[in-house]
Amino acid sequence: MTAGDTASDTPAAPVIHARALAKSYPGGPAVRGVDLSVAAGETFGFLGPNGAGKTTTIAMLCTLTAPSGGRAEIAGHDVVTEAHQVRRHIGLVFQDTTLDLGLTAWENLRFHARLYGVPAAAARERARMLLDLVGLGGRRDDLVGTFSGGMKRRLEVVRALMHRPRVLFLDEPTIGLDPHTRAQIWEHLRLLRERERITVFLTTHYLDEAEHCDRIAIIDDGRIIAEGTPAELKTVVGADRIELRSSDDRAAAAQLRDLFGLEATVTERGLSVRVADGAAFVPRMCAALTVPIESVTVVRPSLDDVFFHYTGRTIREEGGR
Repeated sequence: MTAGDTASDTPAAPVIHARALAKSYPGGPAVRGVDLSVAAGETFGFLGPNGAGKTTTIAMLCTLTAPSGGRAEIAGHDVVTEAHQVRRHIGLVFQDTTLDLGLTAWENLRFHARLYGVPAAAARERARMLLDLVGLGGRRDDLVGTFSGGMKRRLEVVRALMHRPRVLFLDEPTIGLDPHTRAQIWEHLRLLRERERITVFLTTHYLDEAEHCDRIAIIDDGRIIAEGTPAELKTVVGADRIELRSSDDRAAAAQLRDLFGLEATVTERGLSVRVADGAAFVPRMCAALTVPIESVTVVRPSLDDVFFHYTGRTIREEGGR
């Protein structure tokens, strides 16, 4: 450290840290040497298809199953030798509901708070605040068995936050929910993250959900095959795709070749051509072509394209759970 440096210049230790994390079962390896580093306050997505190792990884990080190899720390505590301390720092929402349907929302939250030693008065106030934040304040004393799937999921997120964890783990948090409810869940998660200043680690196979994350790791067959921000990952795919229909697609293709040096593919749906920046290119193209254009669509590279780039398969083809 130089004379001008201060303690604040030192990068903060990651709140989630794993090196060569592995898990094997009698049928074979499920996770093969995963490295992870997640900073405090990040929303980190673990994206992959069915059987990729997402849930097994989250189970190791949450002390639910011991690694076969490697090591991991949560908030500086080893997940094997300091499992009790790790559990104090994490909240977990499972794929399937673990709420007691015969209790009210408040009774479910109170039971969880007692397990973590949260004083009764503090638990009541925290429950009130969190339930209001996710739109369940008016259902506090209703039986959970009367709740919709989306309401149960919101309540499980609230329960996981009752003891003020540093990290919230979400294993496929919106699986089985309709698109409108999924969007609502994500809006509530955004508000909770801002309010709680918490680190979020989620597994998902929904590509649109992964776009909400600050960074993503793509896992396949137990190995991380790519990691970065959504924008960074898409750069490996390359150019945007322009899809257009015209009054004479073959003439338009010839003009694209002569004017811009671009080779367009003619399909039964029209023309398809790759360019570096579709949004910037479309106005130039429309001004230059003399063939009347009927429709233009700019298709940006997607995370599914990234997965295909590395594996030759798509996540949509593989499924998620």
